[in-house]
Amino acid sequence: MGIFRRNPVRVQPYFGYRSHDRLILTGRTMRSLPPQFDQVGRWQSFRVMMSQFFSRQVANVRVTLCLTRADGADFDYETASDEDGYFRFDIPLEGDWPYPAQTAWEVVRLGWDTTEGHRSVIGHVLVPGADASIGVISDIDDTIMETGITGGLHNVVRNWKRIFAQMPHERILVEGADVFYGAIGGGLSVPSAKQPTGSFIPATHRPFFYISSSPWNLFSYLVAFQRSRQMPLGALFLRSWGLNLETIGKKSHGAHKKRAISEILEHFADLRFAFIGDDTQGDLPAFAEAVAREPERIAAVFIRTTEKALSEAELDAKRVIESFGVPLWLGNSYAVGRDFLRAAGVAPHGETSRIVETVGPRNGEEA
Repeated sequence: MGIFRRNPVRVQPYFGYRSHDRLILTGRTMRSLPPQFDQVGRWQSFRVMMSQFFSRQVANVRVTLCLTRADGADFDYETASDEDGYFRFDIPLEGDWPYPAQTAWEVVRLGWDTTEGHRSVIGHVLVPGADASIGVISDIDDTIMETGITGGLHNVVRNWKRIFAQMPHERILVEGADVFYGAIGGGLSVPSAKQPTGSFIPATHRPFFYISSSPWNLFSYLVAFQRSRQMPLGALFLRSWGLNLETIGKKSHGAHKKRAISEILEHFADLRFAFIGDDTQGDLPAFAEAVAREPERIAAVFIRTTEKALSEAELDAKRVIESFGVPLWLGNSYAVGRDFLRAAGVAPHGETSRIVETVGPRNGEEA
C-alpha cells in the first residue's frame, strides 16, 4: 500500500508550448498534495521533498484538455495516463490559431473524474509573440542554479542533500544570472491570477525553454526556485528517471539535451534561437550538433565556464561552432556576457527589466 493512498488523485500539468499548428502539453496523475515550499526547518523540508519523490502515481486516469480558440470556439481532447502516471497531449491544431502580439502564456484547463466527483485545474501553454524572432534555450544546473556537481560523486551526493534539505528560495542562484536573463527576455510584472480558458498572460519578450537532466518530480521545485529569484519562466524539458542506462551517467545528459533541442527547433521552425549553458554537462557538444545541423537557426551560443579546462569533445564542439560563423562566448562573467549577446542581436537595447511574477505553482498551488 502506498503511503499517499488516502490523498486524492490530482493532475499536475507541466508547462506546455504551441506553434500555429501544433500544441504539446504533458503532465502526471498522482496521489499527493501540492508541495508547500514555505515550510521551515530541516525535517519539514525533508518531508516536503520526500512527498515529491514518493508520491503514488496513478495509471489509466482519463484526462481531458480544454482549449479555446481566439474566435471563441472550444475544443476538447482526451488521453490517459500511463503506468507511471505520465500523460501527453500532442495535438495538430486545425483552423486559425494566431500568435498573440507578444510572447504569452495561453490558459487551458484539464479535467478528470475522481470518486469525489469531477475536478479540474488550470494549465499554461507558452506561445511566442508575433513580434518574436529569437527564442532562448537554456540549461539549468550550474547555468542558473548552483549545484557543484562537477567534482565527482561527493559533490553529486552533496547536491542531492541540498535538494532534500533546502527549499527553492534557499538555493543559490548563479551570480548575475537574474540580471542577465532579465536583459535577454525582459517583460512586465504581471499577476498570477487565474484567467479564463483561451486568455493570455503576458510573459517575457522572448520565449524561454529550459532543459535539465533533473527528474519531472522536481518540476514544481525548479519553477518555485525561478520565481523566488525573479527569473523568466519558460517551458521545461526534464526527464522521467529510472534505474537504467538511459537516465544514469554522463552520456544520458547529452542525449537528453540533444533530443530536447531538436524537438524545440522542429516545433518552432519560424524562430531562431540563442543557446545558454555551461561546461559541466555536455552543453557545448549538444549545442554544436544543432549548429552543424541548422547553423542559420542559431543566433548565438553562450557558455558559462568553470575553472576546469575544456575536454577534447568540448574543444571539437567549439571549433564546429566557430567554423559556421555562429557567435560563441565562453566566460565566467554574466556581466560581460550581456555585451556579447547584445552585439549578437539577442539582448534588447536598454531593456533590463525582469519578469517578477507570471504563471507557475506557488506554495500550496497546483500549476
